[in-house]
Amino acid sequence: MDRPGQALLQKLAASRIAIEAVEPAINGGRFPARTIVGEPFRVEADIFCDGHEVIAAALLHRRRGERSWTETPMRQLVNDRWRATIVFDEVGHHEFKICSWRDLFATWRVEVGKKHDAGQKISLELEEGKRLVEKALSVRTSGTPADRSALKALLAEITSSRSEGDALAVLLSDDMAVLMRRLAVRANLTQSDTVYPVFADREKAGFSAWYELMPRSQSGRTDVHGTFDDVIARLPYVRDMGFDVLYFPPIHPIGRTNRKGRNNSLTAGPDDPGSPYAIGSEEGGHDAIHPELGTFEDFARLVAAAREHGLEIALDFAIQCSPDHPWIKEHPEWFDWRPDGTIKFAENPPKKYEDIVNVHFYRDAIPGLWYALRDIVLFWLEKGVRIFRVDNPHTKPLPFWEWMIEEVHQVDPGVIFLAEAFTRPKMMRRLAKVGFNQSYSYFTWRNTKWELTEYLTELTQSESRYYMRPNFFVNTPDINPYYLQTSGRPGFQVRLFLAATLGTNYGVYSGFELCEAAAMPGKEEYLNSEKYEIRAWDWDRPGNIRPDIQLVNRLRREHPALRQFTNLKFYNAWNDNILYYGKHTDDLSSFLLFAVNLDPHNPQGAHFEVPLWEFGLPDDATIEAEDLVTGQPFAWTGKTQHMFLDPQQRPYMVWRLIAPGGRR
Repeated sequence: MDRPGQALLQKLAASRIAIEAVEPAINGGRFPARTIVGEPFRVEADIFCDGHEVIAAALLHRRRGERSWTETPMRQLVNDRWRATIVFDEVGHHEFKICSWRDLFATWRVEVGKKHDAGQKISLELEEGKRLVEKALSVRTSGTPADRSALKALLAEITSSRSEGDALAVLLSDDMAVLMRRLAVRANLTQSDTVYPVFADREKAGFSAWYELMPRSQSGRTDVHGTFDDVIARLPYVRDMGFDVLYFPPIHPIGRTNRKGRNNSLTAGPDDPGSPYAIGSEEGGHDAIHPELGTFEDFARLVAAAREHGLEIALDFAIQCSPDHPWIKEHPEWFDWRPDGTIKFAENPPKKYEDIVNVHFYRDAIPGLWYALRDIVLFWLEKGVRIFRVDNPHTKPLPFWEWMIEEVHQVDPGVIFLAEAFTRPKMMRRLAKVGFNQSYSYFTWRNTKWELTEYLTELTQSESRYYMRPNFFVNTPDINPYYLQTSGRPGFQVRLFLAATLGTNYGVYSGFELCEAAAMPGKEEYLNSEKYEIRAWDWDRPGNIRPDIQLVNRLRREHPALRQFTNLKFYNAWNDNILYYGKHTDDLSSFLLFAVNLDPHNPQGAHFEVPLWEFGLPDDATIEAEDLVTGQPFAWTGKTQHMFLDPQQRPYMVWRLIAPGGRR
């Protein structure tokens, strides 16, 4: 008969080893950490036990749904902190846990070595060591047949040894240590209380360069609506700048009721095309194409042509409707109606959006609306679209996003969702937790050295680095930043260079390369915005920064350090107008330094530190380097150097440091 408390006693006794402070563990394992297929994924934990015995630990991981685990040894760092690094080779859901045990044989090796060195008798200790080997072999399920055969051979050597010295040499051999690490009985085996989820994305979720354009403005004429064929003709232009994602705002039929006119006026002319975000007309809704753009056959040709140019198409997923959307008649229960029987337009008081109505997600709209929206994404997935920029996801329920994204990933785990949520930080982080692969960020409004340093340190060093991937858009159809309105051409170069080198995902909205900054007075909005009219551009007009875009995208492709986000380090440059930072791979084979003059109007100079210490070099050492803009090789001698950046010439510099003995 069990004594009172015996069940609890046995449960607690079974977990003798403490496993704490596991990282990454998002909300204690409620949400998955995120990584990229083929990239190192690091797990750490505090692991310790009573006494002085040697303990061992391992990281166990598998694809979600599999039965067996893959084991990777963990190594001890300092202060009971342990680490293991693994690589996931499949896109999708994975999971890990940690186990630890008292390593009796390793403890025996330490203790018998000390006694032998002290000249003490070790006859009994040799017998204890032999018995530990025998016990390992008695567990028939442990180890591979080859390992067991090798261990048996070593045991035979011990048994036949003519002296204690011979037996000790076998027991302390490296071969014995390796085999016993694999086969020995794991005393007090303890596992972490939680199985922690991980989602491994395809590479483009973590490294991408986006170019956004309005398809209807690609004809080259303001009086002719652009088509998908016009977009196809412009693919070489986008490719040659080095982008790999081509993103369109909504391409669906546009409603006529309360259609907006130019510059968001409430009165539209007969030829005004309206806002593409007023989705839905008698021609269809979210699963239809605006007739003037082309047909589904034309769209398929565009997707194929883009792929041939190294570009992937991204579509806008905007959950809103014009008053003419077919859903309003087919599913009135999905919308809010006023007491007088009229439909409620979208509002952000005191602003009203008379050309848009919003769905609601609960009451009679669940589950029908949820399935309908999921099916819209799956519909476009079948049409070859695997990237979706989601408009204002923070105004829709979090449970919907968690459910919908998982439903889509069950069909194709490689689908990428970008959250366009310029909102409160905690909401932005929660959207990333529930499944968004990328997130818009506050980068667009971080301009000073202090602002950029603080914000990038938060993104790269806080817990959010395990699940939130920012996409540094420099502008959007909705955002014409004040900095760009007043900076002239140098400011566009500054923001481009910062976005493309600080981050691994970044984007520009077309016209940025032309330094287009005409603004509505007193607003961060474009004058004569493409959201409300068809525009035509001279893509070769003087003063464009296409060469800068080509340069930075080439550097991103060629230098592995730029494919990582959390390797960002800020270094000392003694001028608050100059941001100076670096990125390098773990092996230092790719080591880049960047300097940016944040003042677009005035030249700035600064003394700065060359990080010789990263290579283990003294402060007066010489290091080989290369100017990656000019291609000029040179050498720096001494830690302190000087730079001068004239924004009218070029407001940025980038150098490659060459490790001693490395390739020039």
